[in-house]
Amino acid sequence: MSRIGKKPIQLLEKVKAVVKNKQIIIDGPKGSLNLDLHPDIDVEITKEVIKVTTDLSDRQKVALQGLFRSLIANMVEGVVNGFEKKLKLSGIGYRSELKGKDLVLNLGFSNPVDFKVPDGILARVDKNTEITLTGIDKALVGQTAANLRALRPPEPYKGKGIIYADERIIRKVGKTAGGE
Repeated sequence: MSRIGKKPIQLLEKVKAVVKNKQIIIDGPKGSLNLDLHPDIDVEITKEVIKVTTDLSDRQKVALQGLFRSLIANMVEGVVNGFEKKLKLSGIGYRSELKGKDLVLNLGFSNPVDFKVPDGILARVDKNTEITLTGIDKALVGQTAANLRALRPPEPYKGKGIIYADERIIRKVGKTAGGE
């Protein structure tokens, strides 16, 4: 049985939750998020707690209960505190700057790369080499950071590329001179 799915989600006084037509809507100080619910999942909302329930007859329904409980908990956390991902550019001449809402990145290619930041995400550039992405949707913040990192993933020999701020790149030893 799902232990995570059984845990209730605490609602703060600033957060309002409503279920309409198998869709849950969470409103908070930072914004509003909605999620379409699976037909096998039911959500009970009281004044200070959200409970996710399902028929516990098979394993897939129990797994869905845990999934939707985690998704709803992330929505509540996002509308109260928001989420943040930090990226660093590592390499000689690697720079970034904001032009309007879009990022312009110099990543060692012949031309700069224009990266369109999606709606709902706020990008900030510090010291030309540090990018901070913030937003209320955890999945969107993470996917945007992954798309940005995919432009120039870190390589294992010199460590050049776009890395997460808390990521550690395992370095490989390069080729040595062919002497015996």
